[in-house]
Amino acid sequence: MTSIFTVFRLRRLALAALVLAAMTACVHRIDIQQGNFLDKEDIDRISVGMTRVQVRALLGTPMVADPFQGSRWDYVYYFKQGRLKKPVQRHFIVYFDGADKVEKIDRAEQADNKAAKS
Repeated sequence: MTSIFTVFRLRRLALAALVLAAMTACVHRIDIQQGNFLDKEDIDRISVGMTRVQVRALLGTPMVADPFQGSRWDYVYYFKQGRLKKPVQRHFIVYFDGADKVEKIDRAEQADNKAAKS
């Protein structure tokens, strides 16, 4: 009689484990967004010769302002949607000269962004 109850308990345990395993596949993953989301229009408005105040007014506070290299501001953006899609990553760098004016702009963007948008 105990063997029948043992088999019944093992079947229930196996069924419960199967149901739990199936439920974990249905877990909703939230979207993860970090950094500065910059519109293309705002990036295009940045030009050589602008001051730090003007850049901050257009783009906001940079994500990374290196204390050891004060002549560079990094605007970093990362967006991961759900579980299966590839993340979108962007990196926009503004270099300043000694007079705190924009000297150079680097629009470095990962090649995976075009694949992630489609």
